[in-house]
Amino acid sequence: MEYTTKGTCSRKILFEITDDNKVHNVQFVGGCNGNTKGIASLVEGMDADDVIARLKGTDCNGRGTSCPDQLAKALEAARQ
Repeated sequence: MEYTTKGTCSRKILFEITDDNKVHNVQFVGGCNGNTKGIASLVEGMDADDVIARLKGTDCNGRGTSCPDQLAKALEAARQ
């Protein structure tokens, strides 16, 4: 799946959600390379609901969102 981010340095998030609700192959386009790779590694294989619960609402420098928050929103959007 592909999600266009809003309010972050990253421009897009690419990811997969399996039939058993597991998150795989997260890739951020743009953003802080080390941080986004770290997020992708940490959520690999996690249940999408757990990722959303942990990351939703994370703020970056008062922007009201962040790359982790945008990933949570992307996962929510993918389930609709």
